Amino acid sequence: MTPFLLHDPIRAFLSAPGRFATLATLDPDGSPRQAIVWYRLDADGRITVNSAHGRRWPANLRRDPRCSLAVHDGADGYAFVALVGRVDETIDDQGVAQADIAAFARLYHADDPAKAERLITNRFRTQQRVSFRIEIVAAHDHLED
Repeated sequence: MTPFLLHDPIRAFLSAPGRFATLATLDPDGSPRQAIVWYRLDADGRITVNSAHGRRWPANLRRDPRCSLAVHDGADGYAFVALVGRVDETIDDQGVAQADIAAFARLYHADDPAKAERLITNRFRTQQRVSFRIEIVAAHDHLED
């Protein structure tokens, strides 16, 4: 399958630091479930998200890999990117999953590195973590040039 090509303005928007994504998954009965998550746009165009085991949305992704993400600009609520995707890699390896959440903590708390390190040490390292790599299959946006 040919990877979906994200245009440069969408890549730039998704790569801006500090934005959160709303991740939508499907519960077993088909109803939608949303969660606010940290994310990363990877060089290969996939999105990476990470969670502690035991939450509903990771269980949903394991059962049904379809999902969507919406990322908006906190300063301009009308600027957003919406993505449709499917998980193409689930990573239970704790070395990788822990490295992912540590990188997220450092990225999302770049203004307070000590807080990031406390989260990594006191919270995340005590948890079983899982990372998901999401292949983007469609995107639309409302970005002003």
